[in-house]
Amino acid sequence: MNTVIVNSMMKALNIQGRQLNFDDLSTIRNLITDNPSWHRTRISQELCQRWQWMNEKGQFKDIAARSLLRKLDSMGLIKLPAPVRSANNKFRNRPVKPGSSSQEIIPVQCKLSDLQPIRVHQVETAEEAVLFRGLLQQHHYLGYNGPVGENLKYLIYDQYDRPLGCMLYGAAAWRVADRDRFIGWDEAARKRGLSRIANNMRFLILPWVRVPHLASYLLAATRRSLSSDWQKKYGHPILLLETFVEQTRFAGTCYLADNWIHVGQTKGRSRNHNNGDPKVPIKSVWLYPLCRQFSQMLTTPTMEGV
Repeated sequence: MNTVIVNSMMKALNIQGRQLNFDDLSTIRNLITDNPSWHRTRISQELCQRWQWMNEKGQFKDIAARSLLRKLDSMGLIKLPAPVRSANNKFRNRPVKPGSSSQEIIPVQCKLSDLQPIRVHQVETAEEAVLFRGLLQQHHYLGYNGPVGENLKYLIYDQYDRPLGCMLYGAAAWRVADRDRFIGWDEAARKRGLSRIANNMRFLILPWVRVPHLASYLLAATRRSLSSDWQKKYGHPILLLETFVEQTRFAGTCYLADNWIHVGQTKGRSRNHNNGDPKVPIKSVWLYPLCRQFSQMLTTPTMEGV
């Protein structure tokens, strides 16, 4: 690809929370060219070491690096080696066939108090991960291919250990005008503070569960422990929650009931379509501060200790 064209493209290229320039692209291309026997994981590991790309626990962000590499490859900016399919990778995100879950479907129609104590359980084991993935793939309208980057997964059970649903929190959206305006972010503050926001990416109550006020109850239950759970897993807290509600499908009633703040809407453009007519559904933007000083903490020049 012509160097002038690549330089022009790289000026505005932000992937996985990193702003890339032509030198960064050259580093990646040289890694691939100079080490023809390396597979994608080895390349991503080396890239993390060279860039010192780590989370706040000092762990290399290998998964984020691999996602960055795949995106650059899809854009034609680099040429990755063919993926190596290990036994684990082969089945990790394979769709679960409808009806393959061993969970018995029993309609749940009762008062919220009849389900207590409700248990919100963080997914930890491989078996739990399979159940979590299967529920979302079969019953959530967006499906599920697995998150990239920092995330927490929760399964929800009632007092009889019946699954009621599940919830996924992941990395914040890179840039949202109404959210950033509400926080008071400029470009530099946004880049510093983005990791302190968690996105409620999936929220599923199983279709046979019809319990008034359950949705807002579960939002409250997860947010009360989310920041400390995130701190334990990734070494830093969460200061603000966000979610995006597709306006033609939902009114955001449960978020309103849980006192989330409706701050605006998206423009209907994905990361790869920043201009022209909307390319994706317009969504309402909802936020929930987890502390009173969230705005000051997210805009301060230093995030140390936060």
